[in-house]
Amino acid sequence: MSLTRKLFVGVALTSLLLGGCTSRITEKEQYSGFLPNYNNLQEVTTPSGEKTMRWVSPSWNPNAYDTVAFKHMDLYPVPKPNERVNRQTLDQLQAYVTDNAKSVLSQKYHVVPNVQSAPAGSRVLVVRAAITGVTASNEGMKWYEVLPVTAAIGATQAATGHRDQDTELFIEAEMIDASNGQTVAKVVRKVMGEQVKNASQPVTANDFKAAIKKLNSDMQAFIK
Repeated sequence: MSLTRKLFVGVALTSLLLGGCTSRITEKEQYSGFLPNYNNLQEVTTPSGEKTMRWVSPSWNPNAYDTVAFKHMDLYPVPKPNERVNRQTLDQLQAYVTDNAKSVLSQKYHVVPNVQSAPAGSRVLVVRAAITGVTASNEGMKWYEVLPVTAAIGATQAATGHRDQDTELFIEAEMIDASNGQTVAKVVRKVMGEQVKNASQPVTANDFKAAIKKLNSDMQAFIK
C-alpha cells in the first residue's frame, strides 16, 4: 500500500472511530423527565472547564436571596440497582452529592429543608436536584489506536467488554424563585468520573469524588 493510500485510510478511520468518542454532555435522549421542561438549554463551558447544558434567566441575581430551600438530591426515576451499580453505591452518591451541595450553598445562604422552614421575611431560592443516572460506557478510540491493526484490536476489545470505560453520573437541577414560582436557572450535566478497566468492574461512589469537586467549584462560581 502506498504512503498516500495509508494516509487516506488513517484519516478515514480517524473520522469513524474518533467520531464515536464518549460525549461530554447529556444527550436529549438521556433527559430523565425530572425537569418540567428542557427548553432553551444551551451548551456552555463551566469555570472548571467542563461542558454542561444550562439555561439561566436574564433576571438571575444570586444576591437576591438569603435562604435556600434544599432537602437532598433525589434519585429519579426510581433507581434499578444492578451488578455494576448497586444500591449501596447509589445511596453513597446521593449522600455525598447532597452533603457537598449543602456545604457550598451554606457558604452564602441559610439552608433549610423546605420553604415552610424558612424564617419569616426570607428571600427564598428553591433548589430541586436529582441524580438521574449512573453508568459506564466504552471510552473513545485514542489517536494512536487509529492505525489499521491497532484499530481492529481496539474494536475487538470494545466488542468483548475488555475496553476501558468512562464512568458517568447524570445530574439535573433547577432553581426556583419562591416568591413567584418562576424558574431562574436549570442545568443538565454529565459528570465524568474515573475510568474502570472493563465492563465487568463495578462502578463505585469513589469513582466520582474528584469530579464532584469540580461540580462544587462551578456551583460556587455560579452563586458568587
